[in-house]
Amino acid sequence: MLPISVCIIAKNEEKYIGECLRRLSTYDWEIVVVDTGSTDNTVNIARSYTANVYRFDWVNDFSAARNFSISKASNDYILVVDCDEYLEKDDATDELIKHLTEKVTPAQVGMLELRSTTAELSNNPTVHDHIARFFHRKYVHYEGSIHEQLASIHKEALEFIPIPLTFYHMGYSTLDIRKKKALRNISLLEKELQTRGDDPYIYFQLGQSYFGLADYQHALPYFEKALSMEVNEQEEYVQTLVESYGYCLVYLQQYDKALGLTGIYPVFSKRADFVFLMGLIYMNNAMFDAAIQEFLHAATISNHAVEGVNSYSAYYNAGIIYECTGNIETAIQCYKKCGEYEPATKRIADLRP
Repeated sequence: MLPISVCIIAKNEEKYIGECLRRLSTYDWEIVVVDTGSTDNTVNIARSYTANVYRFDWVNDFSAARNFSISKASNDYILVVDCDEYLEKDDATDELIKHLTEKVTPAQVGMLELRSTTAELSNNPTVHDHIARFFHRKYVHYEGSIHEQLASIHKEALEFIPIPLTFYHMGYSTLDIRKKKALRNISLLEKELQTRGDDPYIYFQLGQSYFGLADYQHALPYFEKALSMEVNEQEEYVQTLVESYGYCLVYLQQYDKALGLTGIYPVFSKRADFVFLMGLIYMNNAMFDAAIQEFLHAATISNHAVEGVNSYSAYYNAGIIYECTGNIETAIQCYKKCGEYEPATKRIADLRP
């Protein structure tokens, strides 16, 4: 058996947990499921895949539930998975999993790739997040009651490294699900803020919850509060924080204020998402040459979170500017670089009937 325990917490997840466990059970590792009070068929489905199913009374604390599940594992190396996350396999996955414990030392945390989409929003393509999920339980545990984070048990610095494992996230596939989860998270985060006091990560997550509801007016002050505090610019959430803040300003039409992000360009422009955002900011400030430069630069950066910002979306926006400023041939060349992206193919058809 592989020296890895997969730990899952669940509540009323009968819609997803079966497929999640089916994919995981193709590997010879221990699977631990902790149920926090399901009233549907979640527990029975879990028991059909593993004998290691436990009950934990919910206390409004995700870290408590996570750490309880970890305590029930037989192995020290832990892979944490949610019920609505499906392991994606390719030819290299089998070999990778066999040697996973050799690639991540006890003082390191492995970050897997999590892909998700929001199906009901046509302008919201696949998002690629990198989530800390693989670790040694004698060195690392969870802290925080909501949007729990991994932290060193011995208060030492942890090294976060990528591992080539990919899961597809199903949980935000509808607007109704996303709204319910966001409202739940806001309530828990507000309680966490009262308990822990000012914390930039909690302010960030509150902002993200409102941002996910397209409530940018409420999201903005939380992002501003987080950015006013001391943060580690190397942490991935800070990159997302800056980008979400910028999009809030764009959506609220505070275009002039958004130009202030040029001051932190050298720090955050290593990800295509930020460079693409700067293109949008310049475009909305009628700085068209600068906008084109940023969109084309974004298309050269491999590191990205949102699908399209370094490919078809970047070329399409550059094409739109070229078209609107009368440079039709260059616009068409940009549209052609968008591949099968429908808005681009339509523009080509309209320009060359």
